[in-house]
Amino acid sequence: MDAVNQTRVTEFVFLGLTDNWVLELLFFVTFSITYTLTLLGNILIVVTIVFTPRLHTPMYFFLSNLSLIDICHSSVTVPKMLEGFLLERKTISFDNCIAQLFFLHLFACAEIFLLTIMAYDRYVAICTPLHYAIVMNMKICVRLVFALWLGGTIHSLAQTFLTIRLPYCGPNVIDSYFCDVPPVIKLACTDTYLTGMLIVSNSGTISLTCFLALVTSYTIILVSLRKQSAEGRRKAWATCSAHFMVVAFFFGPCIFLYSRPDTSFSIDKVVSVFYTVVTPLLNPLIYTLRNEEVKSAMKQLRERQVVFVKSCT
Repeated sequence: MDAVNQTRVTEFVFLGLTDNWVLELLFFVTFSITYTLTLLGNILIVVTIVFTPRLHTPMYFFLSNLSLIDICHSSVTVPKMLEGFLLERKTISFDNCIAQLFFLHLFACAEIFLLTIMAYDRYVAICTPLHYAIVMNMKICVRLVFALWLGGTIHSLAQTFLTIRLPYCGPNVIDSYFCDVPPVIKLACTDTYLTGMLIVSNSGTISLTCFLALVTSYTIILVSLRKQSAEGRRKAWATCSAHFMVVAFFFGPCIFLYSRPDTSFSIDKVVSVFYTVVTPLLNPLIYTLRNEEVKSAMKQLRERQVVFVKSCT
């Protein structure tokens, strides 16, 4: 018995999304295209903002950071998921599993904080426009971004510590396609109720608190729009509706997955796919298709590239 207790799990086995090889092939093609579009779309947004001087404002500075986070967030889980579609036995080493869940929570928490900051930015710009240049200057914006990364790191370290402090001596099968804290701690060889409650109080509190802050900000903005001109209301509504769509798509799955104690539902995998694969693709689509300024900047950047190529030839 002592020998069994001292045996440490060295790898985990994923059950994946399905065991049907036809569906696995279909998922591989679909998610490969989705991941490629996610990378290209977010990189395009970053490049457009960097090379367009008129977009060097706090709102677009935060948007470029959101695109970077989405690239990193999807890259934590999607490549390993795609690899699993091609393998009969889907495994990950213990150390890589811990690294995956650390970076998953780092980028997810960073995005939660960033979306909250973006809501505050819109609140200041619409409700107190005369103070905007002072309250949201670039120096403050850089500090806010540094703070969100620091907060995300602290949160992720806490989640990782709560996970690795538990003993793992078997079983080692994870009913998912990536390593996350809830499914991993279920495999621990000890009672995890207290740990589960600590994890929920950490992740759940952050998600719910930031979501309530976001809803409050947008409610105040909507109320204040009554005092704006018709054109001002149209521009503010276009910007805020895009932000709120991103918030709903990201916070909904987060709250669903991380705000409940040791319970799981059959729909969890579907929600996880939406949260880790689909949402990072939707963000660039929402911000480009609904933002005339970004589309105009992309068009001008493409025209400058064409002129540059012609001049070189």
